[in-house]
Amino acid sequence: MSAELPEAALVLGIESSCDEMAAAVLRGGREILSSSVHGQADVHAPYGGVVPELASRDHVRVVSEVTAAALSQAGIELSSLDGIAVTAGPGLVGSLLVGLSFAKALAFSQGLPFVGVHHLAGHLVAAEVAAQEGSEPLVPPYVGLVVSGGHTALYRVGAVGQPDLLGETRDDAAGEAFDKVAKLLGLSYPGGPALSKCAEQGDPDGVDLPRPMSRRPGLDFSYSGLKTAVSVELARRGGLEAIDDRARADIAASFEAAVAESLVARAVRAMRGESAERIAVVGGVAANQRLRRVMHAAGEREGFEAVFPPMDLCTDNAVMIAAAGTRLLERGVRDALSLEAFSRVPIGETPWRTGDPAAARATS
Repeated sequence: MSAELPEAALVLGIESSCDEMAAAVLRGGREILSSSVHGQADVHAPYGGVVPELASRDHVRVVSEVTAAALSQAGIELSSLDGIAVTAGPGLVGSLLVGLSFAKALAFSQGLPFVGVHHLAGHLVAAEVAAQEGSEPLVPPYVGLVVSGGHTALYRVGAVGQPDLLGETRDDAAGEAFDKVAKLLGLSYPGGPALSKCAEQGDPDGVDLPRPMSRRPGLDFSYSGLKTAVSVELARRGGLEAIDDRARADIAASFEAAVAESLVARAVRAMRGESAERIAVVGGVAANQRLRRVMHAAGEREGFEAVFPPMDLCTDNAVMIAAAGTRLLERGVRDALSLEAFSRVPIGETPWRTGDPAAARATS
């Protein structure tokens, strides 16, 4: 096994933290040679949400096929790889173990450098991979806003890529609130995209909903109260059966506007406090068009640039894992094949790398 990673190294990334099984090959940590993603919306739709046991079983079924597709798209053989990166946490343990076990087997069979990646660190790096048209490549330091179904948090991303927590949700994540409100409105699964589509036909000022945490200091978020406000509004109107499509669209649009405005308000406060010039907005909710419009408008008003990944890199993918893994491997970080999966782990910690705390602190 080579101690140093070659320039323009070919790294395979594998992501399986929830209900997407993904693999990707990157050259030099930025050039995307392939990206293969297998989703499970049809598997979980009858249940209205992700069923962990079904997610892991489906990962077992497709992990080999998805990885082979990524290698084929890249036009390379397994023997051409210079390293392997895989999500080690946080996530659903059963799902994580599928990708992790497969990645370890590949690394062992080929004698390749191997590294575990923090899922949220991967999301932040996704914004660095593809520069927006007319923009300079995103490099630290910058502020990062992670907005997904499981996480909503602001980070300071330092010069060596170390994310330090600035604020996080105290209850529901923004994406989780999208899914729950979509269910309240009788919309299909997955709820977030369905709610946004419904909101396109509605009036964002049609329903008076609160802007969470707007009067509180700090950079934390909260969305359980907003979800409750929607539930109360529905009850006031006589329940879901009593509203028509226009009323449903107005509620959806008003909810979407409340979430976007609350996220942007906290982001603006963070940018002012950090005197930062750029903010990376990542995670599944970063695909939301209203959030993008409101954040860009705030950036023009406040004098900062908002950087969003391409739409296909907002939701879970392996490009971000290969990119983050390449950065770790380039710094000489290696993990043992005894690496375990972690369902919960703060972004600044890598408990699987306890033998090298300095490297863990600098690169997690």
